[in-house]
Amino acid sequence: MATFIALVNFTDQGIKNVKDSPDRLNAFRALTEKAGVTIKSVHYTLGHHDMVLVAEGSEEAYMSVGLKLGSLGNVRTQTLRAFSPDDFKKFIGKMA
Repeated sequence: MATFIALVNFTDQGIKNVKDSPDRLNAFRALTEKAGVTIKSVHYTLGHHDMVLVAEGSEEAYMSVGLKLGSLGNVRTQTLRAFSPDDFKKFIGKMA
């Protein structure tokens, strides 16, 4: 199972309706569960990004929910594929 870190920013539409953000997050959680993606943590943040989300699932499932999320128009995301320290050790072990 892959891990993804999403850096999230509200769009103009999303910030105009920011009071609905917790409800939108709950709807997104339900969508991800149906798709086989698990939301591990969500953090509203100060600074360059408005939220940080950590999720696990297949790349296909995450891509599907990510596209759906973007199509709703409330947020824009930058997604990072994350690897555990153990995964990283395996990569290092395969270096030529």
